[in-house]
Amino acid sequence: MAQVEAVTERIIAAEPDDVFDALADYSGTRAKLLPEHFSEYEVREGGDGKGTLVHWKLQATSKRVRDCLLEVDEPTDGQLVEEDRNSSMVTTWTVTPAGEGKARVVVRTVWNGAGGIGGFFEKTFAPKGLGRIYDAVLAKLATEMEQPAA
Repeated sequence: MAQVEAVTERIIAAEPDDVFDALADYSGTRAKLLPEHFSEYEVREGGDGKGTLVHWKLQATSKRVRDCLLEVDEPTDGQLVEEDRNSSMVTTWTVTPAGEGKARVVVRTVWNGAGGIGGFFEKTFAPKGLGRIYDAVLAKLATEMEQPAA
C-alpha cells in the first residue's frame, strides 16, 4: 500500500486569522463551503475547531463514496487537522500570511492507497479529482471571505 497525497492551495484576500476562524467554524461557515461532492453533513460534537467531530459523505467519483467521521485537532497555530475515524485519510488545512491582508490556504490530504492495479489508478487519478473538489471548497471560501462587509 502506497501513500496517496492530494495538495491544493489558494491565496485569499482576507486576514489569515479570519480565514482560519471561518475554516474552523464547522457549525456555521464550513457547511456553506462544501460543493455537491459532500452530503449528510453533521456536526456531532463541538463545532469550532479542536474537539469537533463532524460527519459527511464524500462522493469523489460517480462510483466512489467515502463515509467520513472526522476528529478535528489544532496542533499548531493556523493549522486544522481532520483525521477520519473510518479510514487512514488525514486532511490538514494550513493558513499562513501571504502579504498584507492576504492568506495562503494549503489543503493536504493523505491516505493509504490500495495495492495492485487498483492502487496504480488510485495514485494516478485520485489526487487530481480530490484536488478539484478542494479547489471548489477554496473558491467558495474566497467568495465568502472576500465579500465587503455589509
